[in-house]
Order: sequence, then structure tokens, then C-alpha cells
Amino acid sequence: KAMFVQVIQGKVSDERQLRRCMDRWAEELQPGATGYLGSASGIREDGTFILLVRFESHEDAVRNSERPEQGAWWAETEQCFDGPVSFMDCPDPMEWLGGGSDDAGFVQIMEGHTTDSDRLRELLTQSGDRLHSVRPEIIGGMFASNGDGDYVEAVYFTNESEAREHEKVTVPDDLRSLFEEEGRLMGEIDYFDLHEPMLVSAQR
Repeated sequence: KAMFVQVIQGKVSDERQLRRCMDRWAEELQPGATGYLGSASGIREDGTFILLVRFESHEDAVRNSERPEQGAWWAETEQCFDGPVSFMDCPDPMEWLGGGSDDAGFVQIMEGHTTDSDRLRELLTQSGDRLHSVRPEIIGGMFASNGDGDYVEAVYFTNESEAREHEKVTVPDDLRSLFEEEGRLMGEIDYFDLHEPMLVSAQR
């Protein structure tokens, strides 16, 4: 289970070079990243890059950051961005259904601020278990918050066309009321539709 999530985002100035850097991390640096569980990243139409990295613990994430090769890699990768890159640490993420999956053909990430992240977690757990009956194209999802109400939620779909098609399905009343309360608690949402998600699982 993912115990710690770090969210990294910024405006991209060199997409090709950034993708090369991400590939190099997966090939060369990932084998030495203790406690690394996986990541999902992509670039939105407006050029904003977002990366969700899952580690077994905060200590593992810190240990990874402190590796000299990680520092050298980041110094190079940072050059692919235009302006500052933000980092958000989420100490207690939760997964529902199958969690994050490398089998996803489409990933939607939502960012926002909630007044009650504990209640939001409860609702996601309740609706997550039943979601598959009405939205079979959803493989799973992950919710993570930073402790101050800022959150990120990632939903993993088999593919985008099925996701769009199933958005129109009729949902049972009890499930709809859960969704409505979720919607209220999620507040204003910033959406990241990752049409070409980069998904990297830990090498076992």
C-alpha cells in the first residue's frame, strides 16, 4: 500500500527533453530508489506537467531525494520547466478499487481544497467499492492530502473513449447522493486530463 505521495508540478518549456529525463529516471535511477512504489505523470493541454510519486514511507522519499544521482538528475530535469516547480507532500494517501495501475490508457487527476478530508476519504471508500458496477472502465483511484485540506485525486481508466461514454450512465440514487456529497466537499477542482499518461511501476 502507498504510504506517502509527493505531487510535483510546473509549466513545461521543453516537453521532449522532459520525457527523455523521465525515461532515464525509470531506467537508471529507479532501481536504486528504495521504497519506490510507482508514479503517474503527464502534461496537460496548457503545458502544465504533473507527477504523482508513491513511496512506502516519507523516509524513503527523503532518502531518494538525498541520493547524489537524484540531485544531478533533478538539476538537469529542472531545466525543462519555465519558472518554479511546486512540491506537495501527502503523508497518508488512500487507494480505492485497484488503486493506481500501469494498465490505464487514460488518467484524470483532480486538485483542490477540502474543508473535511476525513469525510471525503469515507465517501470515496464507500462509493469506490460500488463504483465498478456503474463505471466498469475505472480501474481504480488514489486520494492524497497534505494535512491542510489541499488534496489530489487520481482516477485510472482503461481508456479515454470508454471514460467519456460512461460519464453519461445513470447512477443509482444512493450512489448519486454519495457522489453529490463528494462533489460538495471537493470544492473547486483543477482537472488534469492525461491523454498520454507516463506510468512507471517499481521493478520487482
